[in-house]
Parts: sequence; C-alpha cells; structure tokens
Amino acid sequence: MNNLLKRNHLIVIGSSAGGPRVLKEIFSGLPLINGSIILIQHMPKYINETLTDNLNECTDMSVEIAQDGVEVESGNIYVAPSEIHLKLIDNKKIHLSDGEKVNFARPSIDVTFESIQITIGIKLVGIILTGMGNDGAKGIKHIKSLGGLTIVQDKETSVIDSMPKAAIDTGAVDLILTPSQIREKLIELAGI
Repeated sequence: MNNLLKRNHLIVIGSSAGGPRVLKEIFSGLPLINGSIILIQHMPKYINETLTDNLNECTDMSVEIAQDGVEVESGNIYVAPSEIHLKLIDNKKIHLSDGEKVNFARPSIDVTFESIQITIGIKLVGIILTGMGNDGAKGIKHIKSLGGLTIVQDKETSVIDSMPKAAIDTGAVDLILTPSQIREKLIELAGI
C-alpha cells in the first residue's frame, strides 16, 4: 500500500490576525505529506473561499473548506468555515456546530484542539501562529498532554504575537519557529 494513503500525522493549526500571509508562506512548496491538516483561521466569511483558493495554488495538498460529517483523509487540508466551531470526532470525522463563542472567537482554536484524542498510530502536531488574544493556549496544553509535538510562530515574524506568547506561557510549547522553519519541520515529520 502506498505510504501516502495512510494518515500517520494529524496536524492542527490555529491562526488569527496576519494568519493568511503566514499560512501562504508555510504552505508554499509544501509537498503532499503523510497526514491531514486541520486549519482554524479567525476570519470573516467573505475570506473563506479566497484563503482556500490561495492555499490550493501553493501546495501539492488538496485544500478545502471543511464540511460537517466528512472523514479526514491524508493529503488534505481542511479549513474551518467562519462563524462555526469545528471539532473532530475520534480524530477522523469533522463535526461543525454553532455554539457560543470561545475566547471571543468562532471558530475557536481551543475548541478544535481540545476535541483531539489519543489515537494509536497517529502522531499529533499542534501549531499556533500569529494572532491577538489567547485562543489556542488551552488547546496547545491539551495536545502536549496527549504526547503531541507543539509549535508556535516566533515573535519576530508574527504580526501580533499575543496568541503564540499565551501558548508559550503555558509551558507546553516544544518549538518556536519562523514560518519557513515550520514548513521544513512539517516536511521532516512526514519523512519526505
């Protein structure tokens, strides 16, 4: 069986202010990796399609807006739609719900990250990028508690660094990297 058909990595990424530019940098030249990526970007609805289209142009992975009930597959990036929380059921099925805002945000990074569970054979990676506030800090602690690798964007390249700083302040962050270093780390983890 082709190794790329097995989903060995589940990568969850949260970003806010300044995120679309950083995401484009991370995904530019990113090859098809052995895993799936769930992306939570705080953004107004009218940006959903533009962000998805822009990311599709710069990576070999397939980028799509997440749909309720979809099973996540290796080689795909699922973008949480605006104004809706995204949870993963058993780390493999997307569940979208209205719900109250968490950390003043919907979708909330914490809601998604905290829905992740330990799954045998799946390596977890949690990443917090540029943004305002503390959304993602509790989630990064949760990913770390499951034995996952935790990464935040460095202060120097962040448009606003309060989200990465809040994550760092939890004591649960493994690596502080630039966007290009994050891309290289994803490639390394996927064994490409």
